[in-house]
Amino acid sequence: MVVTKDIVLPSEEELTVQEINVSWPVLQAAAVYIGKKCEWHNNEFTLCKYETQDPRKCLEEGKNVTACALEVFQGIKKHCQEDFNQYVRCLERSSGTMDLTKCRNTQSAVDNCVLKNLNIERPPFGYFCEAKVHDSPRPEPEKPKVPEYPNPTPPVVKGPYPESKYGTRHWWSN
Repeated sequence: MVVTKDIVLPSEEELTVQEINVSWPVLQAAAVYIGKKCEWHNNEFTLCKYETQDPRKCLEEGKNVTACALEVFQGIKKHCQEDFNQYVRCLERSSGTMDLTKCRNTQSAVDNCVLKNLNIERPPFGYFCEAKVHDSPRPEPEKPKVPEYPNPTPPVVKGPYPESKYGTRHWWSN
């Protein structure tokens, strides 16, 4: 995005939010729970960015997504920390690509703990690929008016054309 003198950027206070400072294996282990619990907030944020075409207008929605994810991590830490840490260690050490198939036993323990304590059920395979309709309470923003320009091309002349002064270019087609 090109910034000109007319664009007003948000202040530092508006952008400051508590960040989630976790490693990749921790994020991968908690991704399905965050995705399921924070689905509504994430869809609201994505819809806002798409409709407004300006991420500055969606700061509150982005803060809600971060707060929701932080809430999931806090719940996991409070209720399921031991099982979750075993699952993360299994992901880190079982293969170089953090393959999930080798950690199904520890994943099952985390799934049961999260379902019991946080009431977040692991969604079925392909759940996040399904098309869904998001009903937003936010009013739809006005569409920008597209300027209309006159047609710059001259109209096509129809009818019998006069003979070419120097013959046709397409002499091979005769």
